[in-house]
Amino acid sequence: MLAKSIHSLSLGAVLFAVWLLLSGHYTPFIMSLGIGSCALVVLVTLRMDVADHEGHPIHLTWRGLTYWPWLMIEIFKANIDVAKLILSPNLGITPTLIRVKASQTSDLGQVIYANSITLTPGTISIDVANGEILVHALSREGAEALLDGEMDRRVTRMVGEDR
Repeated sequence: MLAKSIHSLSLGAVLFAVWLLLSGHYTPFIMSLGIGSCALVVLVTLRMDVADHEGHPIHLTWRGLTYWPWLMIEIFKANIDVAKLILSPNLGITPTLIRVKASQTSDLGQVIYANSITLTPGTISIDVANGEILVHALSREGAEALLDGEMDRRVTRMVGEDR
C-alpha cells in the first residue's frame, strides 16, 4: 500500500510538473485546473491498477542519472557515424540484421535496452523475444558495436539486475 501511495504521489508530481512546463500559465485558476486534471489521471491509473514500478519506474531515478548522460554521448557519436556513412562518396552502407543477447531478466530492463538501441542512430530494435533483441543496423560496424555488450551491461546495472 505504501509503495502504491509513493508511486501515485510521484506520478502526480511528475504529471503536474510537465503540465506546468508545457502550459506556461501560472494563474491560480489555470493551475487549479492543472492540479485537478493531474489528480484525475492519477485516480484513473489507480483504478486501472497501472501505477506500479514498471508504469512509473521511480526506483530508476538515481541510476538513470548516470545512464542517460552516457546514452546521450553514444547517440551523439552514432549521429556522427551515420552522417559520415551518408556523406561518403562510396556510401558504405551495409545493412545488417543481428540478434543481441539481453541479459536483463525483467520486461522493463529489456524494453529499456531495446529502446536505447533504437534511440541510437543507425540501429533499430525490431523484435524482443526470449531474451534476445533482433536489431537492424545501417552498417556492419554499427552492429558489431552492439555485440561488445557495453550498452547491455549499463542497462543491466541501471535496472539493478547486475550480480
